[in-house]
Amino acid sequence: MTTTLITGANKGLGHETARRLLAAGHDVWIAARDRERGAAAAQALGARFVPLDVTDDQSAAAAADTVRAASGHLDVLINNAGITGGRIPADDLTAADVERVFATNVFGAVRVIHAFLPLLREADAPSVINVSSGLGSFTVVTTTEWGRFVTPAYSASKSALTMLTVQYAHALPDIRFNAVDPGYTATDLNGHSGTQTITEGTDAVVRLATLGPDTPTGGFFDRTGPVPW
Repeated sequence: MTTTLITGANKGLGHETARRLLAAGHDVWIAARDRERGAAAAQALGARFVPLDVTDDQSAAAAADTVRAASGHLDVLINNAGITGGRIPADDLTAADVERVFATNVFGAVRVIHAFLPLLREADAPSVINVSSGLGSFTVVTTTEWGRFVTPAYSASKSALTMLTVQYAHALPDIRFNAVDPGYTATDLNGHSGTQTITEGTDAVVRLATLGPDTPTGGFFDRTGPVPW
């Protein structure tokens, strides 16, 4: 059975990803900072729960210890936890605002990857999927209508996450690393203004999480295929 851990999975895209992967036969760990909500979500879905604050080294290490004790390995790690940081005008944007977004969206992913690398290496075909965004694509924001969304901290964090994905793929060829763009999906992050359903928004990550040994590496995908850099 494929063992999968999803960060920020007590609601939204992470929760729907967990539901779909459980239906596909995965043994799913829901990781969330909020213990009460995370445990409730896991119980409702029939998943396992592990507390994990992606901004805290000790929390990530403890989560890895919990998964090791129960499962012994990790086949798929999905770095889904993320924040937008709010719509702060560029004139008012401070370094602290950007640091807060990067703390979760970028440093959080690195922290979790580092903590779980030994468990991933115990798997036969380990895979890491980082949930990025089309708003982090230079091509998308400079050549399409999405350029009208001015989100400096969020977009920069997702660009950084996508580049980290590529660098990990080059540096660690024994593990598949890919980034996904969920697309404009109705979630709490955008006040449910997105035009895609929550299920459509998880299509890309679910596809990658279920490919096993056929999983590519170093790519950036949405539900229709490759996303331009």
